Amino acid sequence: MNEAELPLTPTVADSIAEALDYQLSHYPSSQYRDVYKNFMQDFFGPGHILADTAASGRYLRQELAEEGPFDGPLYEKTGFRGNFYRVNLSLIKDNVISYETFFPAFVESVQGIIPPSGEEWMKTWNLIDSIILAKGLHFPDEETDRQALANQFAEGNYIAHHSRRFNDSVHFHYRIISRDNFEKIILPLIEKSE
Repeated sequence: MNEAELPLTPTVADSIAEALDYQLSHYPSSQYRDVYKNFMQDFFGPGHILADTAASGRYLRQELAEEGPFDGPLYEKTGFRGNFYRVNLSLIKDNVISYETFFPAFVESVQGIIPPSGEEWMKTWNLIDSIILAKGLHFPDEETDRQALANQFAEGNYIAHHSRRFNDSVHFHYRIISRDNFEKIILPLIEKSE
């Protein structure tokens, strides 16, 4: 069975519910699209942003040069599987991790990713969405987000961006790094700095 084709066992359902609870307790301004993005990142990783490595490097350096807060946790797991971590760019700004260490770990995070097919991903997302509905969760602008995502899915596009509400409320600057690279490269440097 492909990883994206998940049976709804109590363990899977509990893991999804816990990920939803985490999202809403830490990011109460989340819209439906932000919840979707969290789960999508867990299966697709950062590949979409790394299609052009040179451009990704330029964009990262521009973001690092921004003034203002780099809020959010230093790191957190994505979705309910934790295949990837969101790693706060404040770690580079604060000289905990060098750009020369961070960027290769980020780039290498796409190696070996076999993203689910559209059909596989839709089965997984529909399972997650069924738990959202069963929990009675509602989000600002939910119907607009649902329709926009449905239009994307119909075109075979499964990548989503955070809502403006999320970005304006959180100021979380991060990149997605694979669990292996995070645990081998990034986490030891964080622990060393504590």
